[in-house]
Amino acid sequence: MRTFHKLAQLALVLALVLGAVGCQAKQPAGPVTVKVLTMDQAAMSVDDMKAVANEFMAANPDIKVDITFVPYENVHDKFVTGMAAKPPAFDVVMVDVIWYDEFVKAGYLADVTDKATPEMRKNIFPAAWNVVTRSGKAYGIPWLLDTKYLYYNMDMLKQAGFDKPPATWEELVTQAKAIKEKGLAEYPIVWSWKQAEAAICDFTALLYGNGGKFLDDSGKPVFNDDKGVAVLSWMKQTLDEGLTNPASPSDLEGDVLNVFNSGKAAFALNWLFMYDIANYDTAQSQVTGKVGITNIPVFQSVGGSPKSASVDGSSGFSIAASSPVVDAAYKYLAYLTSEAVQLKYSAKQLPIWTTAYQGANLETLKGATRSNPVTVPAFAEQFPFAVLRPNIPYYMEGSTALQLALQEALTGQKSPKEALDAAAAKWLELSKK
Repeated sequence: MRTFHKLAQLALVLALVLGAVGCQAKQPAGPVTVKVLTMDQAAMSVDDMKAVANEFMAANPDIKVDITFVPYENVHDKFVTGMAAKPPAFDVVMVDVIWYDEFVKAGYLADVTDKATPEMRKNIFPAAWNVVTRSGKAYGIPWLLDTKYLYYNMDMLKQAGFDKPPATWEELVTQAKAIKEKGLAEYPIVWSWKQAEAAICDFTALLYGNGGKFLDDSGKPVFNDDKGVAVLSWMKQTLDEGLTNPASPSDLEGDVLNVFNSGKAAFALNWLFMYDIANYDTAQSQVTGKVGITNIPVFQSVGGSPKSASVDGSSGFSIAASSPVVDAAYKYLAYLTSEAVQLKYSAKQLPIWTTAYQGANLETLKGATRSNPVTVPAFAEQFPFAVLRPNIPYYMEGSTALQLALQEALTGQKSPKEALDAAAAKWLELSKK
């Protein structure tokens, strides 16, 4: 009887141990699927992303890459919602630089610090590593270094009597008025001012181009000071004067691209991807061969220092901390972000690798696509003036409040001062939680 009881106890213990082991997340044996969530706008095109995935799967038949493309504005919430599932709805996600603090704090992202090779550590731009790194740990692989640029219609400027693009916003207004008066464009400027992160990006360039900033040294919001109010007042004034397209408060970057491509705008702010499409894609653009790209202007108030101000739109790809296919996911990301792949698909997204801009590699990069001879030097000129939006855990909520403020001021519901004061009060409240 004692032997029976011992055997029974042993069986019970063995069952509990096996049950516990069975509950632990494991890397599945055999073929696995890596579920990816990313945006369908800016940077590499959907077709390029699919091509890279197909190349990877051909070389790795034991791994299937399943990509879900959504508008940029939907990526954040779709990933957060998907993290509630076990396993998560997505193994890999494109993460904007402004989301990392929130996602790391929530424990959503896998620490992949030890997976990066010495070559990656040495040859990827430090600024790119900064995108995915928090407290010395890498929570993803850098993928995109991007900033906004000023695009202009060279023919319109020439016909209006100007031989170069504006260096200040005051000069841009002067040129826009001349273009409007000559009937070259009814609304010479188009912006992505929809109540979304796109509006914050444009506001960032304008704010820092007027000597302003989001936070002071103590972390208190100051975008509602005289410099911030002056910027938002200027934005509203360009609408009131018919210089800015009245659809701008409902436009995103894709809309800006379409308006500019139709020949209805002389000036636009957008990411690097726009140049290749606007200047070469005859199926989408009516202004091919007429597109200029240059540094974003600043206001005269800064006295030429800085000489430009843009916004950092960089991002990385990260792996969900609870993903059961971390190793396979990392293998795919290492391929996607490799120097060879980034060189091959550099028409709308330039490489994050320093070695791509050195010696013979630089000449190869410049000749890799029809856009690169122009965009490579443009990137070198503009990126040093790219402003990073605040790295704060409450950024998404704070951004939502500021988006509302911009919309209320642009549509005349509140004065610029009232709108920005309300947003700043919300930021202060959020910072104390």
